Amino acid sequence: MTITVYLIRHGETDWNMEGRWQGHADVPLNDLGRRQAALLARRLQAEGARFDAIYSSDLARAYQTAWEVGAAVRVPVQLLPSLREIDLGSWSGLTYEEIGSTFPAEVELLRQGQDIPRGGGESMAALTKRVVEAVDAISAHHAGETLALVTHGGCIRALLAHAENYAGDGFKRFPHIGNTSVSVIVIDGGHWRCVSVNDMAHLEAQPEPELVSAPPDDAEPPQAL
Repeated sequence: MTITVYLIRHGETDWNMEGRWQGHADVPLNDLGRRQAALLARRLQAEGARFDAIYSSDLARAYQTAWEVGAAVRVPVQLLPSLREIDLGSWSGLTYEEIGSTFPAEVELLRQGQDIPRGGGESMAALTKRVVEAVDAISAHHAGETLALVTHGGCIRALLAHAENYAGDGFKRFPHIGNTSVSVIVIDGGHWRCVSVNDMAHLEAQPEPELVSAPPDDAEPPQAL
């Protein structure tokens, strides 16, 4: 049966604004990120979006975004660590310029097209395997339903590339996945296809929303799945 999956990127963080690579670092939303999440939630509510389940990465920036969406459409959020961003190892927290100056040999290998583990963490192939397996596992329990997955830019690039049967680097195929953007894929009998990519209409000249009473940055999250 057909499964519709909304792929939602988290809102902005200070590290996004500073151009710092985050990876598994648990960086919370900044004020703009919270407003973006509220605008997204208001849009989905206004459009009458109906989700049978909402799954989120367990990192704060994703969960805080998912909280807004879940509160607006009245669906609880379930945490799924396999939806975390690519593991960047020792590169986490650095800008691209800092990575280039500190790890020039590794950056040169990436430029040559070699899919090396970033900062000793994950390669793009490893990330793709992780998130595709996670979505396949989720889909097995939600035949015929509509899901929202609140995750990260790298994960969304990997999933979209898989849906397009793109064999190359998902970062190159989809160079920009905006904060709180919505992409949609459909899975039918194991066949994936893209419906829309990087929809950020809710951020275009919208008035200030009121924030839902989201959990504080240091709140204890629900039990991860």
